[in-house]
Amino acid sequence: MKSTTRVVVIGGGVVGCSVLYHLTKLGWSDVMLLERSELTSGSTWHAAGGFHTLNGDTNMAALQGYTIRLYRELEELTGMSCGLHHVGGITLADNRDRFDMLVAERAKHRYMGLETEIVGPEEIAKLAPIVNLDGIIGALYDPLDGHLDPSGTTHAYARAARMGGAEIHLHTKVLETNARPDGTWDVVTDKGTIHTEHVVNAGGLWAREVGAMAGVYLPLHPMEHQYLVTEETPEIYQRDSEHPHVMDPAGESYLRQEGRGLCIGFYEQPCRPWAVDGTPWDFGHELLPDDFDKIEDSISFAFRRFPVLERAGIKSVIHGPFTFAPDGNPLVGPIPGMRGYWSACGVMAGFSQGGGVGLMLAQWMTHGECERDVSALDVARFGEWISPGYTLPKVIENYQKRFSVSYPNEELPAARPLRTSPMYDIFDGMGAVWGAQYGLEVANYFAEGDEPRYETPSFRRSNAWEATAREVRAVRQACGINEVHNFGKYRVTGPNARAWLDHVMAGRIPKPGRLSLTPMLSHAGRIIGDFTVACLSETEFRLTASYGAQAYHMRWFLQHQQDGATIENISDSSTGFQLAGPKARDILQACTRTDLSDMRFLDVRRMTVGMTDCLVQRVSYTGDLGFEIYCDPMNQRQLWQTLWTAGQPHGLKPFGMRAMMSLRLDRFFGSWGREYGPDYTAAETGLDRFIRWDKDFIGKAAAEAERASPPDRQLVVFEVDAADADVTAYEPVWIDGAVRGFCTSGGYSHWLEKSIAYALIPRSDLRDDLVAEIEILGRRCTARLQSAPLFDVEGTRLRG
Repeated sequence: MKSTTRVVVIGGGVVGCSVLYHLTKLGWSDVMLLERSELTSGSTWHAAGGFHTLNGDTNMAALQGYTIRLYRELEELTGMSCGLHHVGGITLADNRDRFDMLVAERAKHRYMGLETEIVGPEEIAKLAPIVNLDGIIGALYDPLDGHLDPSGTTHAYARAARMGGAEIHLHTKVLETNARPDGTWDVVTDKGTIHTEHVVNAGGLWAREVGAMAGVYLPLHPMEHQYLVTEETPEIYQRDSEHPHVMDPAGESYLRQEGRGLCIGFYEQPCRPWAVDGTPWDFGHELLPDDFDKIEDSISFAFRRFPVLERAGIKSVIHGPFTFAPDGNPLVGPIPGMRGYWSACGVMAGFSQGGGVGLMLAQWMTHGECERDVSALDVARFGEWISPGYTLPKVIENYQKRFSVSYPNEELPAARPLRTSPMYDIFDGMGAVWGAQYGLEVANYFAEGDEPRYETPSFRRSNAWEATAREVRAVRQACGINEVHNFGKYRVTGPNARAWLDHVMAGRIPKPGRLSLTPMLSHAGRIIGDFTVACLSETEFRLTASYGAQAYHMRWFLQHQQDGATIENISDSSTGFQLAGPKARDILQACTRTDLSDMRFLDVRRMTVGMTDCLVQRVSYTGDLGFEIYCDPMNQRQLWQTLWTAGQPHGLKPFGMRAMMSLRLDRFFGSWGREYGPDYTAAETGLDRFIRWDKDFIGKAAAEAERASPPDRQLVVFEVDAADADVTAYEPVWIDGAVRGFCTSGGYSHWLEKSIAYALIPRSDLRDDLVAEIEILGRRCTARLQSAPLFDVEGTRLRG
């Protein structure tokens, strides 16, 4: 075994072997995998081996599609069989919400190039005759679904990696991972120490323990999972072709053919976490004891949905653990705050996602970034606030909801509230209906009178409709107040602060007392941040951006830090309020002795508001006259009393995030994670208007290339003739009878009483009188292109 290598991958499951293979595929041959036992030990060997493309996140669905297509390539490359069975699969819907979800997913697949289709009971009976169709409305059929041999596939990855120059060492247990001062690592094993530039934690069931060796907490937890294999079944072995997979969300089950019988697995409600206090090192190729009690109800339901099961004897029971992250997605990428340490774990659907995870991590390591937005699986989507006490109930919740309907407005309740601002009890007493962002409680809207304190999840307009409309009117007619606690906030100081900001931000860095808006670009010119920059002095700046992206942004800042510039994350040590609406200036002026009459749009000033020293920025995401007022959290309640008391004569009302996201539609303001993100460029989204071209910045070459040769697509806004549902994201845009683009986000403008959609469409299709169609829940709605904002067109309210 070599004592020096470029990369050490820890863990020989399907994910570790995929990472190893993709590193060699992208040109890194000096790589090594260490496995404490045999390949596939852990979760891989006992996996059911199913694969599918269906995923609510389009990037995850694309990665799953890549994984499935990769298997044929692996077989051709290695000469080994992955045991592929492309039998197709159907996902059943037994109620309108479930059917709405499948119709929405089918619509997304149109522009993704996936050949899925919605089928009715007649077609289901032909495809999957063992299904009892009582109560079934329809299903989504995916011809790519199938299953494979987990062991054969893992060994094919391993052989492909060896062919590319990689080494694999079995029966080699990692004991320690120790960082050197230069950022490289010593990986101590029971067979010697290896010096390496990069460590990849693909430890699977042992990822927590491997992470702990480096002082890293990875938020994942193993869950017990059980599936059954039946004896030979005539209805199966007498068929001319293999029976397709059947996913039955109502029964929390998946079913497929296994030889001449059937395999059925369950995501039961009385589920059980495993190894709560740590995975035993001597666990590997064992199974857990059979536990029919916890799946008793699931089996009864399955007998009704698939009557053939009641007549089939059980040949074997597979009951083993596998790991989940709190949201069910993998934990992939560089660990924030650490050099050369990478995560590739929490991949509970290894044979659907393992290939895509390996490709993304290998691209990240070799190229510095991925070809697509990997926010959904980025390990940085969880912050330092996360703990085992939070992870466990969220993992249980995710397991139980594995087959549940996923609504665009759903707020999941487990492990909440966790993080709250000083305003939580005050707003709760005012009727706040809460959401959560990055672990933080955020008011979505305020219920009044006998309105319910719970927003009903729906694909259509919810019971938050009237409350949201009421708050929007309050902002536009008088003034609204909400918290700014859910903004990511950073302090940049030092003699080199301006020069550093000029390097990492593509836009103009303002003069003292002023703000600017700027994109932050990756080296490939993709949008990785949408920032407001405030200059307090030549050596002190404040940045604001998305609260949920703070670990992601801090990782980037620290990776590109320069001498003479210090970057601090002050997201939770700076809070306050936003005042927005035509009466905002009057209210704030009543609370301070500072003259506001000459405070222009995009000015920033320090002032005393009531008894509180504040930093005040004249800017508002509502598109109206507005101020963001920042203070120390210890003073926030006093600041509230000052603003609230002064605001009552002016009609001041609280408003939440539902109203905020409606108000931003009026001015065509894009949103981070929707219009702005690593899938898009500044030129595609219009953020290039903020770029300062006369300076050097990260991503300039790529941005200039697009400036010289504009991209094929452009972000536009449509007014939509919607009925009872509005655009959320990824709905296809039909132009001249063909799918030509997709929506990034949308919603209902309560002030304009119009349904609005943002979409990316080909530049070649742009014309002032363009009338398209946007498919919402299976209905193609007329959509008219809008060339200018529909509210405050001249910006007199915003800037006056």
